[in-house]
Amino acid sequence: MCDCENSEDVSAGKPEKVNVETNISKNENRESKIESGDISLENATECKTRVYKRRWVIVSLFGSYSLCNAFQWIQYGIINNIFMEFYNVSSFAIDWMSMIYMLTYIPFIFPVSWLLDKKGLRVIALVATALNCAGSWIKVAGVEPHLFWVTVLGQFTCSLAQVFILGMPSRIASVWFGPGEVSTACSIGVFGNQLGIAIGFLVPPVLVPNVGGMDELAHHISIMFYITAGAATLIFILVLIMFQEKPDVPPSQAQVAMRTMVPQESSYRASVGRLLHNTSFILLFITYGLNVGCFYAVSTLLNRMIINHFPGEEVNAGRIGLTIVIAGMVGSLICGIWLDKTKTYKQTTIAVYLLSFVGMGVYTFSLTTGHLWVVFVTSAALGLFMTGYLPLGFEFAVELTHPESEGTSSGLLNCSAQVFGIIFTICQGKIIDYYGTLAGNIFLCVFLLLGTIITAFIKADLRRQRSNQLADTKAGTPERVCREQGCGS
Repeated sequence: MCDCENSEDVSAGKPEKVNVETNISKNENRESKIESGDISLENATECKTRVYKRRWVIVSLFGSYSLCNAFQWIQYGIINNIFMEFYNVSSFAIDWMSMIYMLTYIPFIFPVSWLLDKKGLRVIALVATALNCAGSWIKVAGVEPHLFWVTVLGQFTCSLAQVFILGMPSRIASVWFGPGEVSTACSIGVFGNQLGIAIGFLVPPVLVPNVGGMDELAHHISIMFYITAGAATLIFILVLIMFQEKPDVPPSQAQVAMRTMVPQESSYRASVGRLLHNTSFILLFITYGLNVGCFYAVSTLLNRMIINHFPGEEVNAGRIGLTIVIAGMVGSLICGIWLDKTKTYKQTTIAVYLLSFVGMGVYTFSLTTGHLWVVFVTSAALGLFMTGYLPLGFEFAVELTHPESEGTSSGLLNCSAQVFGIIFTICQGKIIDYYGTLAGNIFLCVFLLLGTIITAFIKADLRRQRSNQLADTKAGTPERVCREQGCGS
């Protein structure tokens, strides 16, 4: 076995004190021998691994800029009626301030995924934070009733930043974390995005109250935009100084094998082609889009739903959105820990999907009760499962598509979510306008039920996939070693 440093070895459970520089050099020498053919890839899997304490700094930095970007996604929609009045535009125009995030993602995800594979995590993180910072300051310059186009430009810039963010949790988890931590780390990465949405629901109604005068309204909007821009600038500086590309010693056998692969073997175009021929992934691609698309629609139109039933309750609309996302964050962490312990990807996905459908149905009818506290309770149930599904879908995709790049599979899943998000938001918005919120929410319930049924048809015999992939490796096929020992559904 090679003598890589293992100061926080997941499998050994306790640190080993060895010479860092010498052992890293030995590992690099071993990898060069693998590439030259002197050592087989099968024997390379015996190399020890190391996880660094710095991994928590990396995932925390990612969570911070994901939070800042997600906050800006929903900051217009949750006070839709106020921005309508300030900029003198239609509610549909304000809806597009959220949907622009979804629209921008679709054409740009493919070049960004290619860039991630070619340039790595640090370049992607720097571009994401730079764009997010620039978009925040552009919006500061657009706080005038006649400058709606400027705030649209700022929001577009921020939406471009999120293309560099959404597919990152699974990649950061696999590059920096050990086999027993991957699902939990992915959940923490998604946690930042969800927390940003939660703050986006809560803070704008408080910072921008529904006041009559335009000058006073402009003052409140400016305060919100300046706070956001300041936070985005600070995060950009921290990422510039502290964000590291990858650890010196791989954290898992999968990463050991990945570092030995020649570039053409992990071609992005070839990877996408294989994913699109993977029937199980295609089914997950559809069902993930249906579920997350429903969440996007509910989030974007939440202000309109609540105001229709409870006029003047902008602040409580934000609190209900906060409740949905906080419950979802709890669900995400529970799912991550559960998957790390059990590896029951398909069973957990079906259960959470079905409960998302039930939660949406209960929430739908609670709006007609006339009691806000009932809506708070049902929205918590909805968020626990619907938002909790987000990291679950990522991890299920990684297992179904192993040994393809996590960034590629996550990017395609998010692309599906954006497409369905736009479709559902537009359709539900029109249904609410003409037939009311009950009909609009039933519309979403139908698709959640459809997604649950389709999920049941996903084949997930992961142990057999693992055996086949290891057999391919022994035969000389350039496949990645399984991400962790004993994986299976």
